Amino acid sequence: MSATDAARVAVVIPALNEERAIRGVVESVLALCPHVILVDDGSTDATLERVAGLPITVIRHPTPLGKGQGLRDGFRKARELGFDAVIAMDGDGQHLAADIPRLLAAARRYPEHIVIGARLKNRENQPPARRRANAVADWGISWGCGVPVADTQSGQRYYPRGALELADLEADDFVFEAAILIAAAREKRLGIVSVPIESRYHGEFRASHFRPVRDIARIVWYTLRRVIHYGHVVDSYRRSHSTPPQVVDPPLP
Repeated sequence: MSATDAARVAVVIPALNEERAIRGVVESVLALCPHVILVDDGSTDATLERVAGLPITVIRHPTPLGKGQGLRDGFRKARELGFDAVIAMDGDGQHLAADIPRLLAAARRYPEHIVIGARLKNRENQPPARRRANAVADWGISWGCGVPVADTQSGQRYYPRGALELADLEADDFVFEAAILIAAAREKRLGIVSVPIESRYHGEFRASHFRPVRDIARIVWYTLRRVIHYGHVVDSYRRSHSTPPQVVDPPLP
C-alpha cells in the first residue's frame, strides 16, 4: 500500500468546543478512512462525550494550546503509529469527508506534494472580511514559499511524510499552517497543489476561531521574516506571483 492509500493515512482533526458537529464529522471520515486522530484542545463543552465509543485515537490538552499545537501533536502521533501521511481537517463541519478521495487522487498524481483543499467553489459564500484576509495571506505566504499557492488558509490538507517531519517548527496557532507550507517548499522541496472544494460558511458549524486582523497580522509578520531569512527576496516574489497557482481536479479511480 502507498502513502495515498486510505489505510496508510491518518486523518488528524484538531477540535475546540465542537460539540455541535464533531460526531458527524468523525463518523463521515471513518466511513472513508479507518484511522482518525482527534486532538481535543481543552474543550469545555461536550466535544469528547460526543465521540465516545467511536474507534478513534484521542489526544487531550488540559487547557487550550491553539490549533498549531493540535496539528503538531497529531503529526507526532501519526508518525509514532507508523502512518505515511496525514489529512488534516477541521472539526466544525466546514470540511467534508467526501473531499478526501479527491485529495488522495491528487496526491497520487503529484507525489511529494502537499495537497490543499482550496475553497474556490462558490467563493461568494465567504464573509467579505475573511475573503480579503485570505487574499492577503495568499499573497504573502506564496512569497514565503517561493511558489504560487491557492488558499493558503484552508485547513483541509494532505501532508506527505516530509511535511510531517516539520512538526517541531517554532510557530503557534494559525501561524503553524503557514510555517508548514513555507518550510515544506523551501527546505523539503515539496510541491504544493490545490484541489477546488466548496466554500461553506453557513449552516451547522460554529463561528470560526480564526480572527482575521489579529491572525493575519501574525502570519504576515512571520512570513516576512522567513522571506528575509531565505534571501533572494525579489526573485522569490517574481516566482511566486508570475504564474497562477497549480489547481487540479483529478478524476477519481
